[in-house]
Amino acid sequence: MTQTEFLHMVLPFKDKVFRLAKRLLVSREEAEDATQEVLLKLWNNKSKIESYKNVEAFSMTMTKNFCYDKLKSKQAQNLKIVHSNYQDHSISLQKQVEANDSLDFVSKLIEALPEQQKLVIQLRDIEQYEFNEIEKMLDMKPTAIRVALSRARKTIREQLMKTHSYGLK
Repeated sequence: MTQTEFLHMVLPFKDKVFRLAKRLLVSREEAEDATQEVLLKLWNNKSKIESYKNVEAFSMTMTKNFCYDKLKSKQAQNLKIVHSNYQDHSISLQKQVEANDSLDFVSKLIEALPEQQKLVIQLRDIEQYEFNEIEKMLDMKPTAIRVALSRARKTIREQLMKTHSYGLK
């Protein structure tokens, strides 16, 4: 496999790998390192890469495992946490500011979910994977995935309703 063929195969899902790593590791720098590490492992095993049915699903599983290992290691105690509280001052429209605040709030709600629910909602609702792909990535039964997704959505919905209806009684 040539470098061009490898890049053609890997580049379409590189951003998904990064977003999953960022969701798990929080720090942008750590997520970039994790993404680079996963892509390097894929490159080093490029001779075996064509034997995988779904390279994207395999790389997402590698990312999940790498991030978990990183969090378990001693390095996790020294992680520099960088929050993505970016504010673009050029936006002046009230609706856009409210939308950004809502997105930040939902992101914080997702971060507060249990690990399994967080992964399932990331893969299904944000990355748009099908249930059978998630089943292979997380090695979970379809019913367990649906239950975790349902519970995650319910928790987020309840928190949003509670916040948005505050003082309206």
